Amino acid sequence: MTEKYSLSRQKAEIAFNAIQTPFFSKAEAVEELAAINESRDAKTQRLREARLAKKMEDSASATSALLAKRAAAR
Repeated sequence: MTEKYSLSRQKAEIAFNAIQTPFFSKAEAVEELAAINESRDAKTQRLREARLAKKMEDSASATSALLAKRAAAR
């Protein structure tokens, strides 16, 4: 079912598509950047949690080593 349009309608359709294509391209780029930002934020959060867990573990280890050293000195 191909429809024949007038020449002015065809030109209008072409002009509309020429304007709309960059708009959709821009929207896709924005979505891609949002996905990249979300991925980066998730990775940053994971690394922050791992760093804090290691810091807590190191602190606990240092504390227990100090207590063991004091107990051995008595």
